[in-house]
Amino acid sequence: MQPLFKLENKPAIDALYDAQRLAFAPIVFQAIRALRDLGVLRALQDAGEGGLSVDEVAGTVGLAEYGVRVLLESGMSAGVVACPNGRHTLTKTGFLVLNDPMTRANMDYNHYLCYQGLYYLDEAIKSGKPSGLKTFGEWDTIYPGLTKLPSDARESWFTFNHFYSDRAFRDALPLVLSDQPMRLLDIGGNTGRWAIACAEFSSQVSVTIADLPGQLAVAREAVAEASLTDRISCLEVDMLEPGVSLPGGYDVIWMSQFLDCFGPEDIIRLLALAARSLDQHTRLYILEPLCDRQQHEMGAYCLVNTSLYFTCMANGKSRMYHSEDLHQFVQRAGLTVVQEWDDLGICHTLLDCRKI
Repeated sequence: MQPLFKLENKPAIDALYDAQRLAFAPIVFQAIRALRDLGVLRALQDAGEGGLSVDEVAGTVGLAEYGVRVLLESGMSAGVVACPNGRHTLTKTGFLVLNDPMTRANMDYNHYLCYQGLYYLDEAIKSGKPSGLKTFGEWDTIYPGLTKLPSDARESWFTFNHFYSDRAFRDALPLVLSDQPMRLLDIGGNTGRWAIACAEFSSQVSVTIADLPGQLAVAREAVAEASLTDRISCLEVDMLEPGVSLPGGYDVIWMSQFLDCFGPEDIIRLLALAARSLDQHTRLYILEPLCDRQQHEMGAYCLVNTSLYFTCMANGKSRMYHSEDLHQFVQRAGLTVVQEWDDLGICHTLLDCRKI
């Protein structure tokens, strides 16, 4: 397995500075988010190259000079704000914090959904349970509670999920539907976005979304709004329930960002369950972001740290996997990968699997 990140031989003083950046990272994160959400970054962008003084920023955003000053100084320490000649301006990084949709999705997700719960990461590591989830409710995993989360946490979860999946769907649709399948089973279909995308891409395909009741309630509303109830149906199922089975007769079985919600043994069991519904013509497609298949180190950085959401908030035992992991799970379930495509959307890999 290739290393995900470059190793650099830094001078000791630089390494010490990096250590302090880590020590203060939670504080700096909140300062930068506050600069964004309180309108300071927007005011600096609007001011252009001339910049603004502390007093001018305070007057523009309607905040006390003290609060603006401490935030701006933290922003300068993080490279988000510059201050040439006493005039504060936005750096390239600051511009991205304000305007880049990926950065906004990641920051909101970490603030509203993960931040408080990650206080209990040590407990989650020791217990193997999502100990941080208690900040929202008393569920064994986050999935039954997704639709019951506070609105900002729920919205940030869906925005984060959809930001990455929607872009991968656009690339995956022509690959998955190239043989013009008539029936597709979408396992873990969540809010129905893939099912709707399929029905809009192909006028002949019918899709069944299989998921938990809470997720299907959201999916049904989305399907009805898209006027696709004639070709998209829902199947309420808990895939981990003992004795559960899946209907056959589908041309395609689809799993998108589904398997990373489970630990290894459950993944193998889920794939074996799906395999029992395959015939010689059925294809099982798996769409996942894989840590070792990223174009840039930035992608691996985001994925390995997203794993800690699963550890502390989601279920306590799943993570973002490597390609070797996924290939092993597929093989142990009695399947084989016959074709795969990397770099779909921002960070996804698509696997075409068949029975051995």
